[in-house]
Amino acid sequence: MKILVAVKRVVDHNVRIRVRPDGSGVETNGVRMSMNPFCKHAVEAAVQLAEAGQASEIVVVSIGPKAANDVILTALAMGAHRGLLIETDDNLETLAIAKLLARVVAEEQPDLVLLGKQAVDDDSNHVGQMLAALTDRPQATFASAIKLSGGALEVTREVDYGRETLALPLPAIVTADLRLNNPRNAALPMVMKARAKPLALRPAAEFGVDLAPRLRIENISPPPERVAGQIVGSVADLAARIAAEIDAMEAS
Repeated sequence: MKILVAVKRVVDHNVRIRVRPDGSGVETNGVRMSMNPFCKHAVEAAVQLAEAGQASEIVVVSIGPKAANDVILTALAMGAHRGLLIETDDNLETLAIAKLLARVVAEEQPDLVLLGKQAVDDDSNHVGQMLAALTDRPQATFASAIKLSGGALEVTREVDYGRETLALPLPAIVTADLRLNNPRNAALPMVMKARAKPLALRPAAEFGVDLAPRLRIENISPPPERVAGQIVGSVADLAARIAAEIDAMEAS
């Protein structure tokens, strides 16, 4: 089985997000970047399937500037076999990304496509579903467990009322949730070996996809600062303060 894993380079989840002074977006210059955490779970799932003898090749693809090579190298160090960077300096919308991935799927013909369920920078949660529609493949989103049995997938996902298990034929699209697994940290020897693995770089224009933006962002602003908490001496003191605040709200 051949697996294609799409990974995104985002602001590291340990970094405090800052909005650019002009409100045009999130500041990324001079900020530590890393692989989107949900994508890392997708890579780990693919590597575990390969280690179990259920996958013969793992191809990792990312879309972004040349610097996005670093997240592909991370995936290669985790155990993926080869990488592809679709290079563009533009900040692409989710539909354009899904269309580019659809072209890669048409070329690579993977049996399974794994993605993170969403990226932590925009939380869009679009690409997996769009890719399934564009490639006319069955999809299972928010996977917390994946089991391959008899040429078909059994995917467990968490829903509002508990868990549900879906059976879907291959080829298929699956998006990973945080509970899917515990991604490994690649040891230094694996990091060194990753640099010797094949990593192709192709310009986004080569795929013949219309990358023009369809949405216009008017402004991005940070959330209001959280008001500092107060320590009260007793439950009675707390009740009195709450009552006073309610009275003040009703009077205003």
